[in-house]
Amino acid sequence: MRPIAISLAIAFLVAVRAAAEFAQPVPDTLEALGERLFFDVNLSVNRTQSCATCHDPEYGFADPRGMASIGDDGESIGDRNAPSAAYAALTPVFHKTAEGLWAGGQFWDGRAPLLEDQAGGPPLNPMEMGMADAAAVVARLNEDVTYQQAFEALFDGGVLADPATGYAAMTQAIAAFERTEVFAPFDSKYDRFLRGEVDLTREEDLGRVLFFSQQFTNCNLCHQLGQSAINPKETFTSYEFHNIGVPENTALRALNGVELCVIDEGLATNPDVEGDPNQRGKFKTPTLRNVAVTAPYMHNGVFEDLRTVVLFYNQFNTPNPKRQINPETGVPFRAPAVSATLATEELTHGPALDDQRVDAIVAFLKTLTDARYEPLLED
Repeated sequence: MRPIAISLAIAFLVAVRAAAEFAQPVPDTLEALGERLFFDVNLSVNRTQSCATCHDPEYGFADPRGMASIGDDGESIGDRNAPSAAYAALTPVFHKTAEGLWAGGQFWDGRAPLLEDQAGGPPLNPMEMGMADAAAVVARLNEDVTYQQAFEALFDGGVLADPATGYAAMTQAIAAFERTEVFAPFDSKYDRFLRGEVDLTREEDLGRVLFFSQQFTNCNLCHQLGQSAINPKETFTSYEFHNIGVPENTALRALNGVELCVIDEGLATNPDVEGDPNQRGKFKTPTLRNVAVTAPYMHNGVFEDLRTVVLFYNQFNTPNPKRQINPETGVPFRAPAVSATLATEELTHGPALDDQRVDAIVAFLKTLTDARYEPLLED
């Protein structure tokens, strides 16, 4: 066969394969359209990355690949760990509480007030999906006949003819998918325990009692939404922002090239906060649902193990130098990246924990794992 004929044959096969990939039923609901968009790598500049790349549904909608996600260009590495998208739809809009504290919003600094705003961020972030602008994204949508038909049916006619309205419609659909039960099933062992379907082990139950204790731990000061310890819709976060003394992740910065002297200001970088120095180094309290299977931890992925996180908190309550050692490094936990706004009162609430109680809290946190991810606990 001649080279030209071979080339034509290959082109034909590629075209057939592409047609087969997109020969799918046209999504007839906003949620179904959002699901297709969530997994579509064509919405990134090099067509290699989708929402699901950094929010992997097989790993608690977090990124299991490392401390921070790698961008669509295969090189860019951010300075923050990708938070889980599970239960994110339950996050309230960014606001100030009656107590005068900032709470809610998406991302670690709450800068996206709504879920739709968050969905629109990564495609245009040069270190993530890298698209030039909304028009470039909508152009990709218009390449796909299935999208054309779905958007035409679910939105006002001609929605994809205008970049702004087309992009807004895309984020609306993705947010609709993220609001489905797929992201928030409330079916962990803890949930089944509340419904009387299973029993907790003695260690897990001790951890539960300690977690919700007003006297022996500081866990629920930030990681309890409702007043009741048996709230069936507990998300295990107050959604407030605190500086808990997380140190710089020097290993991550050795990879991404960010200088160690550059401090991540956290909440203070949120445009709505206007650079308030009292908000420096504060980050949104994450949900603890699926926490046991969504390592690494903290806003910068500085800790690998869940037990290390509990020991990190415990260091503030004990003068014993042996209890201030980071087991992952063998040396004391490093100083906070920002010390001026440290939540000293919250961090020092309650007595120091012995190993039995540390292990019990870790055991309880594992019960917050959604049923589909429970096999990951064995790893």
